[in-house]
Amino acid sequence: MKAGLDAAGARAGTLLKERGETIGVAEGAAGGLVSAALLAVPGASAYFRGGAVVYTGAARHAFLEGAVETPEGLRGASEPWVRYLAASARIKLRTHWGIGEGGAAGPSGNPYGDPPGHAWVAVAGPGHGEADIVARHLLTGSDDRPANMVAFATAALELLVERLEL
Repeated sequence: MKAGLDAAGARAGTLLKERGETIGVAEGAAGGLVSAALLAVPGASAYFRGGAVVYTGAARHAFLEGAVETPEGLRGASEPWVRYLAASARIKLRTHWGIGEGGAAGPSGNPYGDPPGHAWVAVAGPGHGEADIVARHLLTGSDDRPANMVAFATAALELLVERLEL
């Protein structure tokens, strides 16, 4: 993994352990890198409850369906999508926190017309309202698939760290 991703995962893991809180992850374009960075921290079993790569509709149905109401017209790689993922991961895994990530890693855009390097990340906090979910857009401007995957995962973990440090 890259240094920034490793550092974000380590910081998030440290904060979660210190707080005695848990996390669940639902990621798409990052392909498991969010979960891997959290699991690279010794003692991760104290806070990491699980994660799913929901790169397809079949995976979403299998791992997340029924946790929260699916928003009308939901499409991947959008703010509503990652808010849904973060909330669903938190509820399905019964955690304090949830991360959602979705984007277009490249080298081309996605079927929705988003360019490569486009992603949304979200963190669902311990509350159960919409205000407890924070989302952020990322646009790298690059079509480098592996680099975008790392950038998306890093952005998701950095958003989690920001929320944990409040």
